[in-house]
Amino acid sequence: MNTPDIRSTETPALMRRLGLNRRQLLAASTGVAAASMVGPLSSPAAAAGKGVLIPRGKLGIILYSVRDAISRDPNAFDVPSGFKEVFAELAKIGYKQIEFAGYTQNVNAEGGRTPAPALLKQWLDDNGLEAEGNHGSIPSTITDATLATFDAACEAANVLGMGHIGTGSDPTGSAYLADWQLAADRWNILGERAMNKHGLKLYTHNHDIAYSHLIDSGPLDVQGRPTRSSGVRRLEWFMNNTDSRYVFLEMDIYWAHVAQYKHRSYVAADGTVVADDFDPLGTVNAYGPMRFPLFHAKDGASRPGTSNGYDIVPFGAGNIDYVKFLGGVGAKGYHNPMWEQDTAPSANIPGTQTPITPGQSLAYAQYSFDNLAKLRG
Repeated sequence: MNTPDIRSTETPALMRRLGLNRRQLLAASTGVAAASMVGPLSSPAAAAGKGVLIPRGKLGIILYSVRDAISRDPNAFDVPSGFKEVFAELAKIGYKQIEFAGYTQNVNAEGGRTPAPALLKQWLDDNGLEAEGNHGSIPSTITDATLATFDAACEAANVLGMGHIGTGSDPTGSAYLADWQLAADRWNILGERAMNKHGLKLYTHNHDIAYSHLIDSGPLDVQGRPTRSSGVRRLEWFMNNTDSRYVFLEMDIYWAHVAQYKHRSYVAADGTVVADDFDPLGTVNAYGPMRFPLFHAKDGASRPGTSNGYDIVPFGAGNIDYVKFLGGVGAKGYHNPMWEQDTAPSANIPGTQTPITPGQSLAYAQYSFDNLAKLRG
């Protein structure tokens, strides 16, 4: 099966919606066309007679993928701009779920710089969309003031109708056990508060480094810190030491596969190098698929020999086996896979703030939705 070329969607209606002419849409398709040479999403034989892997109501997107459209000045571009217009465009494409990446937009968009949660909720409802979560931040310390700030964020999430509230970063960027212990203690407090006071699941989003090995053993350095590892991965330690009733995870499937490529061994306390492969699917099932209510469905084209082993590409143009992953994870129909492509927005014309292809991220949103929707297994 050939991966569809985004140029096959080059209809007048789509071009009008995205504000693209033929040349611009072809430019937006260049990366997809090149990436589609990598390999097929799945074979017809593998898909024949098998059910969809993502229920229609669970087809979602994190707005970071179209952040250029959210932040765009509607007075400067004849392209969907700001929350209200982008929601309408995403609904036309077919998306049903929204994960926010903050609540700000261009000041000239309807609703102003930071629309009220009730107004955002109205725009979601008008387009049949459901908010699922937000990449915000959580307090780095626990005080009365920081808890009040956290409560306010949870209250906004409730107005928006979310079931989850989270962050776009790892619990800590540290490699040391002491810092992960502090993070676990804080997340246990906040997770219980989010659930019991606000009815929300608190989640953390991973990058590859969170699946590297904790530095927690061996000789101490001059600052008294350990230098080697017992073989426990950072985020796995975190899962083992936070309450599964209150602290949840959003696995970024792309970054988990980067971790599989990069973090394949550790230096043990005695100085020996120990091989230890990472299994993204096995990790989800081992810790319980209900612990992972959200995924980031981000695709990658294999690039052996590079630092990450993959390049981020539109969904369906890469090599990550989503049929295997989504087909093998337990609790079918429970998870909310949010499409993300960090590189979806167009680059700017050199020396200006003008994007080369203003509608590119929304064109990629269409292409990626089409491939998400046809996943079967």
